[in-house]
Amino acid sequence: MVGKKGSKALPNVVKGGAQQILNAGLGAITKAQEEGTRVIENLVKESQDIQERSVKFADQKMVEVTDKVSKLAGSVSTKATQHWDKLEQVFEERVARSLSRLGVPTNRDIQMLTERIEALQNAVQQLTGQKTAAAPKAAAKKPAARGKKAED
Repeated sequence: MVGKKGSKALPNVVKGGAQQILNAGLGAITKAQEEGTRVIENLVKESQDIQERSVKFADQKMVEVTDKVSKLAGSVSTKATQHWDKLEQVFEERVARSLSRLGVPTNRDIQMLTERIEALQNAVQQLTGQKTAAAPKAAAKKPAARGKKAED
């Protein structure tokens, strides 16, 4: 009988042990699911923090690069303007020298001559009794005289 009781008790012990193992496995799975959910939530939160820091860092670097590029562009623009001004000045000087060699009067020369002509007109007007109509007639006669000389 002892053999029969021991053999009946063994399946109950195995059955009870198997039940405990099953319960332990289910508990472990539940625990792992809860922990897994917490771990995933923590990872999501950390990734959002990292993303925010990365965006701030990228924005900061973008501002720095923009400032550097703006300063560099300003410097290049200033240098280009200086070189352009020098080139313009050299061009103007060379043109002025070429015109001078050709005998073309400058604006200053023409202004000086205009002032002298006005002074002479004033002197003539004072000497002739301020006849203002005589000056235009003399100017009108000169082209006609030139025309006659050219025909001769």
